[in-house]
Amino acid sequence: MLTQTTTRVLEPSDLGAALAVLESEPVANAFVTSRVQIAGLDPWRLGGEMWGWYTDGRLRSLCYSGANLVPICATPEAVRAFADRARRAGRRCSSIVGPAERTAQLWRLLEPGWGPAREVRANQPLMVAESPAADVAPDPQVRRVRKDEMDILMPACVAMFTEEVGISPLAGDGGLLYQARVAELIAAGRSFARIQDGKVVFKAEIGATTSQACQIQGVWVAPEFRGRGYSETGMAAVLRHALTEVAPIVSLYVNDYNTPARRSYSRIGFREVGAFMSVLF
Repeated sequence: MLTQTTTRVLEPSDLGAALAVLESEPVANAFVTSRVQIAGLDPWRLGGEMWGWYTDGRLRSLCYSGANLVPICATPEAVRAFADRARRAGRRCSSIVGPAERTAQLWRLLEPGWGPAREVRANQPLMVAESPAADVAPDPQVRRVRKDEMDILMPACVAMFTEEVGISPLAGDGGLLYQARVAELIAAGRSFARIQDGKVVFKAEIGATTSQACQIQGVWVAPEFRGRGYSETGMAAVLRHALTEVAPIVSLYVNDYNTPARRSYSRIGFREVGAFMSVLF
């Protein structure tokens, strides 16, 4: 019997209730929803635990605790409960990420014990597109990356990750997990690039997919090709693929200080609908 308010680790039998919470905010929750739809709630398959917050016996809020700590549809009371559980468990994640208001509250509660963070990105605009802009032509040379092009794509992925996160994805395990993720996206047909003379000029991935929404990630242009419009035309191509073949809503989030990227995304059809926050360790 659950008490009036309680939090616990969810089990595979809780899948239906968890998906109902996740799908109530399909854009904000796309990343976690896509993982849960594939892996269920078994911690080994999911890559972490899913914590649930119950009010009057009903599941109201979630928190994914794996490589990332992600509050989901979390009320202030749920955030406090999740923070208590996270403190007791100790920090095992490399980042806290999620909707800005909930993540900021969670970080305020955890910072005394977990801080300082390596970096806090307090405002990362969440952008969505439901149709492409008519005046930006997609780059016809942006296409799906083939499995035999893994060695060509990998250096670009490492460069993108290092620029964005501030550390190399090859640290620790030598990049085995990161390489596996890149290979998974290629195999799923969700990795796109313009490859010229054996080198990546532009790349991006559709990193999370559900029937309601998908999320673009890993957008990168080789330094020597920046400022020539490849980001806009390349993203226009990926956006068209995503809207046509994956989901009716395409999302991404971007650092607030990256003004050129925000303008570029706006020109190809994205609009800002909210904000994420990331705390990096």
